[in-house]
Amino acid sequence: MSNNITVETGSDGVAVVTLDVPQGPLNPLSDEFVRELDAAIDLFAGRDDVRGVLVTSGKATAFAAGWNLKTLLVQLESTKDAASLYAATGGLSRVLRKLETCGKPVAAAINGMALGGGLELALACHHRVLADHDAAKVGLPEVKVGLLPGAGGTQRLPRLIGVEAAVKMMVDGEPVTPAEALRLGIVHELAPMGEVVGRARAWLMSTASATQPWDRKDAGRSGGAQSPLRGDVTQFFMGAVPEATRRTLRNYPAPVAILSCVYEGSQLPLDRGLDIEHQQFALLASKPEARNLIRTMFINKGKADKLGRRPAGIGQKPVTKVAVLGAGMMGAGLAHVLARAGCSVAVLDRTPELAQRAVNYAERQLQKAQAAGKLDAAAATDTLARVKPTADYADLAGSEFVIEAVFENRAVKAEALARSEAVIDRDAVFATNTSTLPVTGLAAASSRPHRFIGMHFFSPVERMPLVEIIRSRTTDETTLAWTLDLARRLGKTPIVVNDSRGFFTSRVFGTYCYEGQMLLKEGVHPALIENAGRFAGMPVGPLAVMDEVSLELQYDVVKQSREDLGEDFVYPVSWDVLRRFVEDLKRTGRKAGAGFYEYPASGKKHLWPGLATEYPVARVQPVLDEVKQRLLCIQSLETARCLQEGVLTHPVDGDLGSILGWGYPAYTGGALSYVDMVGVGRFVETCKRFAAVTGPRYEPCELLLDMAKKGARFRDAE
Repeated sequence: MSNNITVETGSDGVAVVTLDVPQGPLNPLSDEFVRELDAAIDLFAGRDDVRGVLVTSGKATAFAAGWNLKTLLVQLESTKDAASLYAATGGLSRVLRKLETCGKPVAAAINGMALGGGLELALACHHRVLADHDAAKVGLPEVKVGLLPGAGGTQRLPRLIGVEAAVKMMVDGEPVTPAEALRLGIVHELAPMGEVVGRARAWLMSTASATQPWDRKDAGRSGGAQSPLRGDVTQFFMGAVPEATRRTLRNYPAPVAILSCVYEGSQLPLDRGLDIEHQQFALLASKPEARNLIRTMFINKGKADKLGRRPAGIGQKPVTKVAVLGAGMMGAGLAHVLARAGCSVAVLDRTPELAQRAVNYAERQLQKAQAAGKLDAAAATDTLARVKPTADYADLAGSEFVIEAVFENRAVKAEALARSEAVIDRDAVFATNTSTLPVTGLAAASSRPHRFIGMHFFSPVERMPLVEIIRSRTTDETTLAWTLDLARRLGKTPIVVNDSRGFFTSRVFGTYCYEGQMLLKEGVHPALIENAGRFAGMPVGPLAVMDEVSLELQYDVVKQSREDLGEDFVYPVSWDVLRRFVEDLKRTGRKAGAGFYEYPASGKKHLWPGLATEYPVARVQPVLDEVKQRLLCIQSLETARCLQEGVLTHPVDGDLGSILGWGYPAYTGGALSYVDMVGVGRFVETCKRFAAVTGPRYEPCELLLDMAKKGARFRDAE
């Protein structure tokens, strides 16, 4: 019995193979799917009354997707050595080779999206007709989960469209449009959605036999592949390998493995190339990077995007109008994103001229979207019309949500809250975008604290995918549910945390910046500090990111915290460095034109030469790996403390928040998955070693010590 594939042969002799995996709009691949496809080939290959095979889909806008990542992760977790994975995988590749050599012409009627193994299935067909529809994108995105196309993609695609174009598709992992697929030669023709099957059938009726280009007698030993020994192809590889290394800093092994498959396979017959691909796939699958990326960035992110933390049994709140308080960079970004999501947005600032900044910003962003072909003129005009600047709080009336993005000062925020609550409905949600101030303290000024919540966005809002939702002690379940709904509408991935100073993201991100300053104070060369951050996988070094955020802003946060906490306040470990730069040197960051870096009017920024005077470089320098470890460990340790203290309630939120919020390296799976990857026991010993040298900030917390004793892992709690 077939659950995923049906075969029907008509009077015209065409065997129609329909892919239709139950439950869901896609056709994800699985071992069961492969077995059924294998059996289907046996069914029609030996029949004389079958003149050709038409492969199509029973889904509305999807041909076939890649492998089911949940089942793949289970396999990767249970089988971690390359030899065993080599033996356990490769079934789809073998079946696709069987399909294209079965002796029958095979046409693919690609009615929608074909990604990963779905495109590899189509490439094993002799003729490919693709729907000329926005949903019908094709690509090989395996690199995004730390893998490579493992069912012939690295061998067939270069032989079809050339080495350079194929490598770009596989290393970038981005799909292409139908028009681009036709131009490149991935498909033979485009057709309207309703004509795809008919066009594929017509080709079969006009074709008595078919052979893939690489199987033709005149194709040569390598099946028509461009030889890497040819001058232009040699030049391409000479540039492609260092470029892949530059982009990944060898933290992500998949791009180089893809290049290796193409380079070696292009010199060999297809079957030997497929075996090289299989070996490289098994090697990548045995590495932790693939497991980390699949678990965090696809499975757990998918759950968060579907609002896995949303309280059950609470209906959605219709949201047509949202008020944004403050038209600075954050407020303007929020207004633009809200308007793009279909909300009417009242943007308030002290004067109409200041509020107009939000309109101007939205207009610039919409113009960029139009230029990139992502938005037409009519949609841009409608979106901009939804952004309405004002300096009058009365214009906030009727807003179902208010998002406050004013200056990070308790008194300023309290005034904005009071004036808003005077005009909005009792049931409207008031969300503060504070990045550091405890939400419970801000909610104390509210007349209805159960409708008060933290909604911490990241800048630039239109590009940063995360929103950190902070529950105060008074936030009720309904407010949390409605806030999660709004996050989903805006296309953001939400994490839910409990209230604390700095919450989760600002608190842990701060440790990266402070540790960079401590390394500087210890005499570590500033270039080594910055390079270690980048080589560890962070987007920028800790000194550079501090300049971007603004040393003065961090200085003001420390002062506010000291004022709030009084005798309980503890200065950051690098306070004297921060104070020196702000108070004495007046070097407050990029915005001021001077910080840890110099910002010449013409030319690139560079580290300030005066650093050597302020913090002389020590004669003996640590090795690069030591500095990398310190920068990653301090963030993971603070994340574990957040989990122990209840700021985080689920390890998954720590992983997602760290990657999507401030760029903790994705290959680790996130700040807590990094601990699992290293091994909790080994991580604890590393922290103790650092604590002995640098001080108590590296002392492992009780949660980590207990986990090390038990041999537990953070992902065991998922």
